[in-house]
Amino acid sequence: MTDVDFRQGSQPVGGPQATNLADILERVLDKGIVIAGDIKIDLLDIELLTIRLRLFVASVDTAKKAGIDWWETDPALSSRASRSALQDENRQLRDRLEALESKGYDDTSSLQRTKEKRGA
Repeated sequence: MTDVDFRQGSQPVGGPQATNLADILERVLDKGIVIAGDIKIDLLDIELLTIRLRLFVASVDTAKKAGIDWWETDPALSSRASRSALQDENRQLRDRLEALESKGYDDTSSLQRTKEKRGA
């Protein structure tokens, strides 16, 4: 038979500690987790389709440490990237306009001729 110590102040020896979902999620986001898999569809030993899946689940900080920051450069996801894309487009349009003007193309006289043709 086993003796049990009921003295005050004694701590029972614990078994494995229970981990809740928040602890697991914190650990996954802190360290990151990679899930990889391949889906192949074959018909009569002929490969019709192969899909390779790679899933990386991590916090933003962990992803940046891993060199992943595509959301910062996607205009649909980042206002900074959106402004950058607009600035690039404006720069390209200004360069095209400057090139056209340097070739002797005068857009104001062309605009006036167009208006005269229309009878405006």
